[in-house]
Amino acid sequence: MANYIMRRALLDAVRVPVGTRASSELSKIGNREWVGFGYNGQPNYVDRPDFPLPAVRFRPDTPDIKVLREKEKGDWRKLTLEEKKALYRASFCQTFAEFQAPTGEWKAIVGWALALASLSLWIYMGMKTFVYGPLPESLNDENQKAQLKRMLDMKVNPIDGLSSKWDYENNRWK
Repeated sequence: MANYIMRRALLDAVRVPVGTRASSELSKIGNREWVGFGYNGQPNYVDRPDFPLPAVRFRPDTPDIKVLREKEKGDWRKLTLEEKKALYRASFCQTFAEFQAPTGEWKAIVGWALALASLSLWIYMGMKTFVYGPLPESLNDENQKAQLKRMLDMKVNPIDGLSSKWDYENNRWK
């Protein structure tokens, strides 16, 4: 409990008061307006569908945007469609439809995956041709049949193994 209280006191001592911001944070945004908390409380701009309100506006205020912001405080029906779009583009980089649109990145991913699969097949074929020797004779069909007959003749594992499934009286599998 005492350890928790000490950590809490240390965090309270180094925390920046609410009304002040570090000069490095303000230098990041330049002359753009800080309009909200953002998704992590830092002065940054990110288009995110899960948190649609960035902390700062996308563009700095220009004189014509300042005029539109003053006009915006009045009746919105007096604004033209172009003025509304200009206000939106001053605050946001992209619309939801724009930043959620498919990018076609999957094509590059599938292409690289197929290229890597092709490369691995070529490496396998090269290793099989130039590195590995021929297969041992024990893997031929004739030799495997002879090995199976020998195991049955020796009655290998007669309780629950291979020999238990062979009918010795009729010379066939059970």
